[in-house]
Amino acid sequence: MELGRIEVPEEVHPVSAEERDAPRFTLLIRAAKLIAAQGEFVCVIRDVSQSGVSLRGFHALPVSDSLWLELQSGERYAIRPVWSRGLEAGFRFLHPVEVGAVVAEAGRFPRRQLRLAISFGVELAFLGGRMRAQVVNLSQQGARIECDGLLAIDQPLRLCSGPLPEVRARVRWRQGREYGLVFDDTFSLSQLAVFAAGAQCPDLLAGPTGVGQRR
Repeated sequence: MELGRIEVPEEVHPVSAEERDAPRFTLLIRAAKLIAAQGEFVCVIRDVSQSGVSLRGFHALPVSDSLWLELQSGERYAIRPVWSRGLEAGFRFLHPVEVGAVVAEAGRFPRRQLRLAISFGVELAFLGGRMRAQVVNLSQQGARIECDGLLAIDQPLRLCSGPLPEVRARVRWRQGREYGLVFDDTFSLSQLAVFAAGAQCPDLLAGPTGVGQRR
């Protein structure tokens, strides 16, 4: 796995005049999360205005009339698909937004790495034993898991026998049955995006047709 390098798909197409009805701020390599009925997916904000936002995916973006865009600050905005072109798609905000706050990612909480609410089973391997666990939350740098066994703070282990490639990690915190793990080698943003799509909606990896044609 590559160290946490953000990768953005190439071939960015210019947005035509008729697709924008308000001044836009260009946002380069601004990672965000698209929440749909199929799950949570990584995307990149390309530009934003009071009326809408342009997103770029690492795969086809999900189809849904009920979508939410979540920033790294935790702020969420209800959006609806308007057009798509390859891996890029445009969405309209369902409620007025303060563009400056979106650009600055101002919110109630400080910015942090994207965390995806994805649940799947894994096997934990460590010195002296193995046990089953459930991943309930995943980011480029780590995961939150639930298990019935007892793990020690800073204990090294490996996540294996699950949908993730084998990854080495350490226990960062513990609270009841929940543990926070930090990975020794982080995922790139594109690796996290592709894994999330494959785990939640594999059809999105078939081609860039997820949001539908421009309308």
